[in-house]
Order: sequence, then C-alpha cells, then structure tokens
Amino acid sequence: MLELKSKVLDRSEILKLYTKGYTQPCDYKLGLEFERLPINTESYETVDYWGCDGVCSLLSKFAGKDHWDYIVDNKNIIGLAKGHDTLTLEPGSQIEISTKPESTVFRLKEKIDNINSNLLSTIGDKNFALLSYGVSPLTTSKNIHLIPKRRYKIMASYLWGILSDVMMRETAGIQCCIDFKSEEDAMRKYKLANKLAPFMTAMFANSPIRGGVDTGYKSFRALAWINTDSDRCGFAGKISEEFSFDDYIDCVLKTPMIFIQREGQPVEINGNITFEEFIKDGYHGLYPSIEDYELQANLCFPEVRLRNFIEIRNHDCVGGTLKYAIPAIYKGILYDNNAMSECEELLKHLQYKDFSELRYNVPKNGLQTEIKKAKVVDYAKVILQIAEKSLKDAQTGEELFLQEIKTLVSKGITPADIILKKWNGAWHKNVAKMINYLIGLEKNNYC
Repeated sequence: MLELKSKVLDRSEILKLYTKGYTQPCDYKLGLEFERLPINTESYETVDYWGCDGVCSLLSKFAGKDHWDYIVDNKNIIGLAKGHDTLTLEPGSQIEISTKPESTVFRLKEKIDNINSNLLSTIGDKNFALLSYGVSPLTTSKNIHLIPKRRYKIMASYLWGILSDVMMRETAGIQCCIDFKSEEDAMRKYKLANKLAPFMTAMFANSPIRGGVDTGYKSFRALAWINTDSDRCGFAGKISEEFSFDDYIDCVLKTPMIFIQREGQPVEINGNITFEEFIKDGYHGLYPSIEDYELQANLCFPEVRLRNFIEIRNHDCVGGTLKYAIPAIYKGILYDNNAMSECEELLKHLQYKDFSELRYNVPKNGLQTEIKKAKVVDYAKVILQIAEKSLKDAQTGEELFLQEIKTLVSKGITPADIILKKWNGAWHKNVAKMINYLIGLEKNNYC
C-alpha cells in the first residue's frame, strides 16, 4: 500500500481533540453507557450472536419495529443508531445502550428506560434476558464467540493478560461521561475521578459468581480488567498534581499500537511500534493522520479515559434504579466546586501507591477493603454524604437516586454481598436461582 507522507501530524492538532470539549457549566450534561449480558433463561448460557434467536436477530427485529438504522461491519450488523442514541454490541454479544447526554439523571433515566422497554417488548416471550450483572454467570469465555467485527478479532489476538478474553467476552459495565470547562477543570476532575474509582468500584461490586461458581471476588469484572494488557488499562499517568492534556497525550503516544485503518480495512501493527514512533518514522510507508490518533486513543482503556469529555469506566453493571446512582454521584461531586474540594480533602492523605493497592484489593474485598487503618466503606459513606448534600443544594431532586446505594453502604454491603449470602444460603449454589433473582431486580431493588 503506497502512501506518501504529506505532513507530520502536529501535536496542536491532537490537542484540539481535547480542548474542543470545553463547555460552560450552565450547559453541563451527563452521559451513561449501560452494558448487559444476553442470557438464555432455559439453559442460563450466554446467547450467541448467530441463529434465529441470536443477538443479531434481536437487533434486526428491533430495528424494524422501532425504526433504528443499522451499524454494520463488513455487512454484518454490529449495532443500531437512532439520532444520538445507539445500541451496540461488545465482543461477546453484550448489548450496550448509549444515549445522548442529558442535563439531569431524570432525563437520562427516561431515555434509557424507554429504549429498554421497547427492546424488551421486542424480545417478548422468548427465552432471552438481558442481565444487569458484571460477568457471565455460567458460560466462560472459551465458549463465547466473538461477534463478526474485525476490530474485535484483531484485539482478541493482540491483547495480553491472563484474563483478557474474560474481559472482552464476559464482562459488562456501566460508564459515565462528564463535561469540563477548561484544561484546569478537566485535569482536576480527571484526577479526582481516578481517586474515586476504587471506592466506586467497591460500592457497585456485582460479579462474584462466574462459570457457576463463587470466584472469591466481589467484582470479578474488575479483576479481569486488572489482568488485561497493563500497557493500555488501569491508570493513565500517575494522577500527579502536574498532570495535563499533554501528559495524557504522551501516555497515548507511548502505548504500543494494535492497528490502523486504511481504505476501510484494518492494517495490523500488533505492538511493533508506539504511536510516538509512528509519528517519527511511519510504518511500512504509512504515516499518521488525526483519525489514526483518535483510534489509538480509543484502543487505550484506562479506568478514566480523557476525550472531549471525561469517561469514567470502572463500574460493574447493576440493575434496576441502582444504575442511576452512578451518574448522580458524579454529578453531585464533579459539577460542584465545594463538593470536589471536600472529596480532595477526604483523600489527600492517600498516595498513588495507596490507590494502586486499592485497585488490586477492592475486587476481592469490596467495601471491607482496608486502607490505612480504615476501610473503604468509611470513605464511601462520606463520599455519598458529599454527593447528597451537593444534589440537595442544586434543588433538582436527583438525590433521590442515592437512596438505594446509601442503604447498602450504611450496612457495609454491596450487590455482590447480597448475592453471596443467598448463594451460600437459600439458593444452595444454584445459578438458575441467581439469574432469576437478577432478572427480578429490574422490577424491584436491592434493599
């Protein structure tokens, strides 16, 4: 493939990808991405992409019924789009709802609940459920086929780490997107979101049972991410006081490249060079464009990812109304200067190594993880108090979404703890009972 080098990709062009996100506080919005696991309610196995009752067939029927457009890869359906809203497939056929950002959690809930209601009516009485849970409860990755998306095949071959296949094929999470008004504001929110991450992971831990057995972890999903390609997962940078857009860009530039796109086709690089080297020397006669950088940045998966907004990625999927506590907490803290200051004060005595240790220990111990003569639950209670006060001061009523998580944290338990108690008690380690309980949570709550 012949490609002449027309110009060197300028760093200022890359920087604009981030600075174009500047938003006035009066226009701040929240985004939510909500992944779920497709489960057969007779076999309790993961539903495959293929087949007359497969995930592809469901998307096709839903598109026809509710007037969505197809998103395709090499003529295969990999998602649907309707305006700014999307239904997309993760590598193991997990279904993700992503909506246009909204100004309140109430509006997010209305939009997501409406899409979900229409989706469930399409499923009808088929033996098919969308499970709000963090990891495949029965089917393991070796028995879950990748969807026919070329990117995922390349990633599956490249990503290293003993649980990378589990991460891709089995896990489901919830992501929240936050606006910023300036680079200083973005970096402040970015650093604080990274520091809050282990506490949020603990509060919403919801993946203890995998492959039909107790894994010994409250969040096996979080464990899977820890054991996936540390070149591109975990923390981006040292979340130091000096961190900047340029520092984040450097992290992306120094990450090994997986592939680029040319004329609609992937060109595999397989970690042979970093993007920094690509800019300097090219690759087999190819030279970088701004689209190549955007792809490279999207193939980095830190727990908090910087774009023209801040994407916070470290939560297990949870069901019912509990999922809306996640954007409510971030809105209460990250959109209020006083709340940010209070959280910074709460966490100021913890060093980078403390947050790293928390990241490794929280998946196993959840809220009971010990840190400097205290427990994560002690911090979680204060974090929720700060968020609740901020939301009450805003007088939008969104503190309502904190009630369920407050009740759980006040008891020192997570959704995973409830499952484990039932698993080792009334359920007699029966995965069918667990899945039916999780399905029922869509109409009830955890408390």
